[in-house]
Amino acid sequence: MTQLSDIIDRALGLLVYDAQQPLIFSSGLFLFLFAGFLLFYALLRHDTSARIVYVILFSLYFYYKSSGIYFLLLVFAATSDYWIAHALHRARRPWVRRVWVALSVAVNLGMLAYFKYTNFLIDIANNLFGEGFLEFRNIFLPVGISFFVFQSLSYTIDVYRRELKPLDRWTDYLFFLSFFPQLVAGPIVRARDFIPQIRRPLHVSRAMFGTGVFLILTGLFKKAIISDYISLNFVDRIFDEPLLYSGFECLMGIYGYALQIYCDFSGYSDMAIGIALMLGFRFPKNFDAPYKSATITEFWRRWHISLSTWLRDYLYIPLGGNRKGRVRTYVNLLVTMLLGGLWHGAAVRFVLWGALHGVALALHKLWMRLVPRSRALGEQMRPGWRIAGILFTFHLVCLGWLLFRAESMQTVALMLHQIFHDFNLPVAPQVVSGYPGVFLLMGIGYLLHMLPASSDRLARRIVAASPLAVQVVLAAAMIWCVMQIKSSDIQPFIYFQF
Repeated sequence: MTQLSDIIDRALGLLVYDAQQPLIFSSGLFLFLFAGFLLFYALLRHDTSARIVYVILFSLYFYYKSSGIYFLLLVFAATSDYWIAHALHRARRPWVRRVWVALSVAVNLGMLAYFKYTNFLIDIANNLFGEGFLEFRNIFLPVGISFFVFQSLSYTIDVYRRELKPLDRWTDYLFFLSFFPQLVAGPIVRARDFIPQIRRPLHVSRAMFGTGVFLILTGLFKKAIISDYISLNFVDRIFDEPLLYSGFECLMGIYGYALQIYCDFSGYSDMAIGIALMLGFRFPKNFDAPYKSATITEFWRRWHISLSTWLRDYLYIPLGGNRKGRVRTYVNLLVTMLLGGLWHGAAVRFVLWGALHGVALALHKLWMRLVPRSRALGEQMRPGWRIAGILFTFHLVCLGWLLFRAESMQTVALMLHQIFHDFNLPVAPQVVSGYPGVFLLMGIGYLLHMLPASSDRLARRIVAASPLAVQVVLAAAMIWCVMQIKSSDIQPFIYFQF
């Protein structure tokens, strides 16, 4: 009876939201649930409507296990924009259409502003009018709200632009908005790219399934082995108490965080794209070895591609892009990146992070105009210039990551003080020997990142073409490695907070 009672308690526990145990891709619970989900998904492959409802229910459950009752916000956003899109499509007068699209923007950004920026605005008001002018509120930030808000906005804006027709079925739109692989941390999937796939006959080729396995294993390696380990055992310690460490250690902490955030976020994207492939859906590429970039412009063509292209198409170009003169172009770049910084978080350091990238993009565009020979990007650059460009761009991006990661501007100042006034290079061998696992994984991570793209394609083809038994063995080996290295606590993905 005791064993039966324990089994029942555990089963009921799967239906209860626990803020300390969110359901994430790198957890054993998710892998177990996903295996069962795949079995029934395959059984419904010939019944499109039933399969759509099945995926919606699992997606809402997945989001509930991440944010609790706030999964209703997702349902509300889907319902609101579904009807607004139909009203937009029926409206003929331009001013009526503008009213409807403005309503969609107001509803979506209103939700985002309340949950993400209320306390930030209260802090500003208290600084202006005195402490206690407004009381802070304990507002829970639903996981991934920024992502599904941007996805929903892309749908209504595309309908407004007459680039897309509204969906006939509410369930199809809820499917698009709630699809669990990309729900809480992207990539930001455009409605016009995803919607045509919803009711296509389900087809998962051997290559798609094998590629999905490869991407999931790659994501697990990046997130659960590299990112989590260097974070818990080195990076977090440096950022928590920078004065306890030399400037060399602080610099290594910044390098470590640059690798951590890349492996964390691109690892999630890899797993999301891989899971979607195994379900018969294709997502756009979200990362393309960004630390190989030789200019800041190239970096934003390689980093968080779905966000950078969204900001370009729905913010930068509507602001005027580069069509209204050079000065206006620079201003548009700065405004776009400032708002991109605010999208990441309600804090001065995120605004400064966005400003840094906006100014850098504007200065690079100015440099290309003044020095025509500098317009070459990517592999077109001469090897020497490209290497110098990669080193400069990487350190510029790392300066941004310092702003991004630090808990306060005081931490930023302390880290920079240690680096420039107490570097203490002679302690380097002692530091490296004191953290052998950390520096080994950092070396492996950066080495794999800098390998030619052909190496990744070759590894992907080999795994995708391998027999299922080999793929199972690879998955078991990866899970074993994760179990050996993981901490006792679940480490949520960094971008869950956005």
